[in-house]
Amino acid sequence: MHQLIPIKRALLSVSDKTGIVELATALQQIGCEIISTGGTRKKLEDAGIATTEISTVTGNPEAFGGRMKTISFNIESALLFDREKDADEAAALNIKAIDLVVCNLYPFQKVLEKGADFDTLIENIDIGGPTMIRAAAKNFKYVATVTQPQDYTALIQQLEENNGALSQDFRQQLMCKAFNHTADYDALIATTMDKSIGVHSMRMGFGQGVALRYGENAHQSAHFYKQNGEDNTLYDLNVLHGKALSFNNILDINGALEAIKEAKRPACSVIKHSNPCGLCEGDKQADLLRLAWAGDPISAFGSIIAFNRKLDLETVQFFALDHPDRSQRKFVEVVIAPSFAPDALAYLQQHKNLRIIEFDINQLKNGQDVRYLNGGLLVQDADLKLHDKMDLVSTKQVDLTLEQPLIEFGLRAIKTIKSNSIAIVRFKEGYAQLLGMGAGQPNRLIATKLSIEKSRENLQNEFTGDAADFEAYVADELSKSWLISDAFFPFADNVEIAAAAGIRKIVQPGGSIRDKSVIAACDKLGLAMVFTGIRHFKH
Repeated sequence: MHQLIPIKRALLSVSDKTGIVELATALQQIGCEIISTGGTRKKLEDAGIATTEISTVTGNPEAFGGRMKTISFNIESALLFDREKDADEAAALNIKAIDLVVCNLYPFQKVLEKGADFDTLIENIDIGGPTMIRAAAKNFKYVATVTQPQDYTALIQQLEENNGALSQDFRQQLMCKAFNHTADYDALIATTMDKSIGVHSMRMGFGQGVALRYGENAHQSAHFYKQNGEDNTLYDLNVLHGKALSFNNILDINGALEAIKEAKRPACSVIKHSNPCGLCEGDKQADLLRLAWAGDPISAFGSIIAFNRKLDLETVQFFALDHPDRSQRKFVEVVIAPSFAPDALAYLQQHKNLRIIEFDINQLKNGQDVRYLNGGLLVQDADLKLHDKMDLVSTKQVDLTLEQPLIEFGLRAIKTIKSNSIAIVRFKEGYAQLLGMGAGQPNRLIATKLSIEKSRENLQNEFTGDAADFEAYVADELSKSWLISDAFFPFADNVEIAAAAGIRKIVQPGGSIRDKSVIAACDKLGLAMVFTGIRHFKH
């Protein structure tokens, strides 16, 4: 019942006229009467397409500078009446059915983004358009409504395949899009009007939800939704190979991309439980992966790895996926890159379950950080600022011009590590490397100890000399490294532990009431300390 509805009469009234002539031409070819308004009608008439002026249907002229065009008993009745139950009443009232509405709304968002004044915004609030769209969508059993030019191709294809008719499934899909379209439109207007009177409000719409393999744990179900109207989101990951993604996979994929999104040079991140256990920036991609992996080879097992450049074969051969000794093969869950060399992709596909994801990190948008918490919503600006200053506050001097690139690498790292966090970074073979880190600790002192322990472990892994020389090697490497703290040191104990381990350079935001005593400890122990003025908590 109602499966195919012939499109005999259509109303076209659009703000965005992209593709409207092509659509109207297709409608004309099936003998459809086209009713149109104002600027849309002029564009169609200029293209040689005959139209019916809307005033001949409404019985009233366009008025009040265009504020009144489509709102009328005749138009809304032609869209809303039940073609079976109400047929006799419609005939008695001289109401002729409209089978298709093509309407996109006044460009409120565009004029808002251009900084329009309040009066201009008001004039770009569409009234008649949403009324027609909602009426047609409500009566989708008999009427189709199209709100986006990108749907014209599918509409034309449906008309061609069905001899000028549209299927119920297609009409229902359009109905869903229509109600989402008007909901998003009204939400933006509402929040903009709230802002005009100093009220903070937020309305966000999400659709296209897909089921994930499971949630954080296998007994939890999970879905992933895309924000309406947004393009090139994390939802749009192009999965080239491998099994379905889970809740945790997506969280870690986001962490992997966040860890390298601000890098100007080629970069690689190795993520485990949302934290970078390995991070490296430099020139040659194969070396990047090797050095990032060395940041925590044990935790790298089952990790998610991201790159910000096209992935090549030499790099992925590091995983040894074809090694005859299976114990030598490196297991990872996900590999992400903006693109893949064909031979690199083929090599990775040897692992049937490995998720291979194509995503250009430049598509990530630096907007707001939004978290839903038990009926409440926390919203903050994204953490995009590395430092306010670079003040050397200790007696010990260092060349900040020379050291700043490594310091900034460390600050980029610390921004993506769960607080309380400490990172130790160094230059290794000309590459900026995360040597060790302590993450997610309620006590900063423990985070400092963990970062030093991990650094020592990694230095042990790379050390090839005599055992008697190991401590000297550690002291030398740590003396050239920077210890980065995501927040200020409340006491001098962190400095004392770092100094005892061989650290000679520390970066922290400063701002504690005990800054003077912390600086004094640095001076006593011969450490350089830099204040940045910016804290980087990540809860």
